[in-house]
Amino acid sequence: MKQYNVTGMSCAACSARVEKAVSNVPGVTACSVSLLTNSMGVEGTAADQAIIDAVQAAGYGAALQGAQTPSAPTADALTDHETPKLRRRLFWSLGFLLVLMYFSMGHMMWGWPLPKFYDGNHVAMGLTQLLLTVIIMVINQKFFISGYKALWHRAPNMDTLVALGATAAFGYSTYALFAMTAAQVRGDEAAVMSCMMDFYFESAAMILTLITVGKMLEARSKGKTTDALKSLMRLAPKTATVIRDGKEAEVPVEQVQQGDEFAVRPGESIPVDGVVLEGNSAVNESALTGESIPVDKAPGDGVSAATVNQSGYLRCRATRVGQDTTLSQIIRMVSDAAATKAPIAKIADKVSGVFVPAVISIAAVTTAVWLLLGHPVGYALARGISVLVISCPCALGLATPVAIMVGSGLGAKNGILFKTAASLEETGRVQIVALDKTGTITSGQPRVTDILPAEGVTEQELLTKALALEQKSEHPLARAVLDRAEGLTAPEVSDFQALPGNGLTAKLAGRTLWGGSAAY
Repeated sequence: MKQYNVTGMSCAACSARVEKAVSNVPGVTACSVSLLTNSMGVEGTAADQAIIDAVQAAGYGAALQGAQTPSAPTADALTDHETPKLRRRLFWSLGFLLVLMYFSMGHMMWGWPLPKFYDGNHVAMGLTQLLLTVIIMVINQKFFISGYKALWHRAPNMDTLVALGATAAFGYSTYALFAMTAAQVRGDEAAVMSCMMDFYFESAAMILTLITVGKMLEARSKGKTTDALKSLMRLAPKTATVIRDGKEAEVPVEQVQQGDEFAVRPGESIPVDGVVLEGNSAVNESALTGESIPVDKAPGDGVSAATVNQSGYLRCRATRVGQDTTLSQIIRMVSDAAATKAPIAKIADKVSGVFVPAVISIAAVTTAVWLLLGHPVGYALARGISVLVISCPCALGLATPVAIMVGSGLGAKNGILFKTAASLEETGRVQIVALDKTGTITSGQPRVTDILPAEGVTEQELLTKALALEQKSEHPLARAVLDRAEGLTAPEVSDFQALPGNGLTAKLAGRTLWGGSAAY
């Protein structure tokens, strides 16, 4: 599946439009557009440029994410750039809206004081409201650009509803303002006051500001749902210690090439996938496999990026680097799951595809009916605008993908990965789970649960001898014994020796102690 970045989408109707346009390209067998991540996955033999042209013809922008093999998303690609922009837009919109509401509602309805310049100067009042509304419309111009662009391409979206509602309120109010000037010239004070009541500037501004609040909340939810992918990326080390010409050198992990030799000391993360050439150690692979018990590594064994070397020094040869590492493939799989659609999301897309044209039609019919019933234009227009604005459920296209991304993200944090959104949805109906290994359901930290001494030996005696043997070991199982024996004083041992893959041996008071697996 090839991945593309799509720009210009604002609602479910947009993603449905893009998906339909790309699906009609010859050679495309499957297309899935994610409004949440602004990405698109395409399967088939169609040329990249043909797909990009189809998206552009639909009124949006597209760019290929990677080469033939899709790359895992970068941390920058997942950074929330939208929320800060929307927060600034909302801050300025609210500032001007409060001033506008003071003029339109505060003074008109509650008699709040105004500068003497406005006493009896109703035209100046109207002009002030118009200017404040224009400022708010310029601040939120994105609604108009997106909405009317979509309308031009005969694919109206949620922004189209907002733009039409705000434009209708502003247009009618501007008409009322000009009618007021004519009445002022005639000296008809009653007509001037009547026109004053037909101002809906604050409605146009309020529409834009309230929808901006919703957009900011949506952006915040989108930003938070990518945290799981970011936490997976943070597992990958940023540097590697490579061995070149017999010398060790620390380089950025991006510079490690297949075939390079690298060294990993105890406590360090393994930078890339490789095979052990020299050394023995226990490697904690719980981040990738969920297994709580570290895996002993010896020459010839494979190691994976982002796992942690816990005991010995290892010298390895890189076998898979960059986007080919196991961690990168996991990140890519989680990202692809967000780009696929669950069956329930496809239902939402079908609804949103016809929703916007239906709402526009209903708004037009509503306005016409009130006019036919003999009500004034302002009264009928207010009802039509209400239909447009109230029927803007941008969450219709966002709720399902957010739920999918949150589910797959939380699963990734807990070591559970979903290949597709459909499998995640199916998991919600699961009643019985069969687990094939204990590592799937443990905490990842080994601990001593039982002490079973031989006949004639006390638990404390056995634990003291185990503590004497394990206190010189760096193995995670040794730490578990030390934690259980906290508070005990262990005698010193001699001739300590660690046998990788088996256990430990040492001498205590001339007698040999052994510790390790049952087979050892």
